[in-house]
Amino acid sequence: MLLQDEQYIVRWLTQYGPLTKTQVIRLLQGKPPKTTEKIISNLKQQLMISEISGGDYLGIDHMDKPDQRMISAAWVLLRFMEQVEPMAHYPAPYPSQIFFLKNSIGYEIVVLYDGEQHLTRLLQPDEDLKYIIVLPHIEMARELVLPKAPCLFATVDHNGHDEPGITFYSGDDLHGQKQ
Repeated sequence: MLLQDEQYIVRWLTQYGPLTKTQVIRLLQGKPPKTTEKIISNLKQQLMISEISGGDYLGIDHMDKPDQRMISAAWVLLRFMEQVEPMAHYPAPYPSQIFFLKNSIGYEIVVLYDGEQHLTRLLQPDEDLKYIIVLPHIEMARELVLPKAPCLFATVDHNGHDEPGITFYSGDDLHGQKQ
């Protein structure tokens, strides 16, 4: 029988695929480093999870390949984890990556790359749903056709550190840009 934190890790890695070790640790929300290392070590000993890419990532199967789009979405989710229950986030329907609940409001994280601006037309806004659109550069927001729902924008700067820098922008921050 797995402990609750072990169940969370297995569920997250099953849902999202491989995540960075730092992300898995952060998803455990404030557990002491020794505790998280012991949890991860126990799961590896039980062959429930494996190291991938030389230990940079953790996954259910050592043959899994990390999805960089999901990795970026998970970094954005982590910015909200103090206000999100451990089991209140899920894979979202395409083209979104992750859905989560925060204060009874649903959020979908959508990671777009250059040339994928058209994918915002596939979003199906619902009442009480907001979007966080993750872009490689904020100038790309000019080229988006936005859904009729509140949108927040973010950029994820993988600067070579364990955790990337994430910058959030509201529609007001983009004034002067065509929306």
